[in-house]
Amino acid sequence: MASSSPTTVFGNTLPLRQALAGSEPLARLTQRLRDSNDRLAAISPLLPAALRPQVQAGPVDEQGWTLLAANGAVSAKLRQLVPLLEASLADQGWPALPIRVKVRSAG
Repeated sequence: MASSSPTTVFGNTLPLRQALAGSEPLARLTQRLRDSNDRLAAISPLLPAALRPQVQAGPVDEQGWTLLAANGAVSAKLRQLVPLLEASLADQGWPALPIRVKVRSAG
C-alpha cells in the first residue's frame, strides 16, 4: 500500500500553523496564548520554587490576566504575591493588567 501525504488523506486541510495565520480570530487567540505564557515566564522567578509547577498561565484579555492555581493553598499564596507580580510586570514594561487568581478545575 502506497503511503499518502496528509494533503491527499485529508483533502483540503491546511497545516495548523497556516490555518492559525490565515484566520484573524485564531491569530488573535494565538497571540493571547503567547502573551499569557510570556507573562508567566516573566514572573516565574518571583514564585517560590515549589509553587512554580503548581501555577499555569490562564486567559489574558482587556480586563486582566488569570493565573490558574492547582489548589486552594496555591491560590492563597498567589493572591498574597499579586501586588509584587503586578509591579514586576510593570517594571518589565508589560501593559498594566490586574492579575486574577483562580483554582484550576479538575479534569
